[in-house]
Amino acid sequence: VQLVESGGGSMQAGGSLRLSCTVSGSTRNCMGWFRQAPGKEREGVAAIYTGSGSTSYADSVKDRFTISQDNAKNTVYLQMNSLKPEDTAMYYCAAVWSLRCNVDVEYNLWGQGTQVTVS
Repeated sequence: VQLVESGGGSMQAGGSLRLSCTVSGSTRNCMGWFRQAPGKEREGVAAIYTGSGSTSYADSVKDRFTISQDNAKNTVYLQMNSLKPEDTAMYYCAAVWSLRCNVDVEYNLWGQGTQVTVS
C-alpha cells in the first residue's frame, strides 16, 4: 500500500490550495492529514472515517480546511482556504484501520509529504 500526496506549492496569504492523497493497494477506513513545520512537532490537521464520511479537525484549521474523499478514485483531499503563513509546513497523508478515527489514533501508513508555503 502506498500513499501519494500532491497539490502542495507556494501561495500568498488568503489564498487556497487543495492537497490530494491517492491510495494504491488496499484502502484503510481512517485517513488523516498531518503537518510539520521546521523545528516544530507534527500536528494532526484533519481526519475522515471513510465508511461514514465523518470528519474531525484541529482547532487551528477548523472552518478553513475541509477534508473529503472520492472513493471511486481512492483519493482523500484537503481543501485549504484562507491560508495563513503559519500554515506553512510539510503536509503528510496517513492511513490506518481503526474503530475510531481522528488525528489522535496511531496511523501506520504514511506518505512522503508535500510542501505548502504561505507568504
